Amino acid sequence: MAHPASIYPEQLFTPETYLLQENDNNTGIRHEYVGGLIYAMTGASRDHNRVSGRLYARLLGHLKGTRCEPFQSAMKVKIQRGDDVRFYYPDVQVSCEEELDRYYNEHPCLIVEVLSESTQRIDRTEKRLAYQMIERLQEYVLLSQESPYLEIYRRRTEWQRESFSGIESVTLESVDLTFVVEELYE
Repeated sequence: MAHPASIYPEQLFTPETYLLQENDNNTGIRHEYVGGLIYAMTGASRDHNRVSGRLYARLLGHLKGTRCEPFQSAMKVKIQRGDDVRFYYPDVQVSCEEELDRYYNEHPCLIVEVLSESTQRIDRTEKRLAYQMIERLQEYVLLSQESPYLEIYRRRTEWQRESFSGIESVTLESVDLTFVVEELYE
């Protein structure tokens, strides 16, 4: 979730080395990769899992029979701009493209992160800016894990923040899914 310090602060890794280590990793600890540095992810709370799980379940049912597929937090997203390569583990993502790698997506249309005290700064800044570089990304959603509240950043509005809470209805345009915010928190 958050990465306060690289687990190997003195060493830079190639994306290929990172992927070899991460894809064969059987420790249960996931790592994100940002510009050669590797960061261990923190665990998620029960509320975090509930909220992301409910959204994933809605997406799974809604997208059944379409070419779009939702993924949970064990699937990486690769972002590359020139020499800047990053691998993150979003809480939920949807890809409607044919993805070629078994371990990561490069063309998601929707990415969701669930906020916590330890992750919100990185989710709102570093990850938001990195995700916006994904050509096919249409929406980036931030969910509160504690109360019925979410923010959406959409490509069509030049990534302006929109906020929704409580009994407000929200539409994820990238996948044409409408729901009431508090339904994810019941």
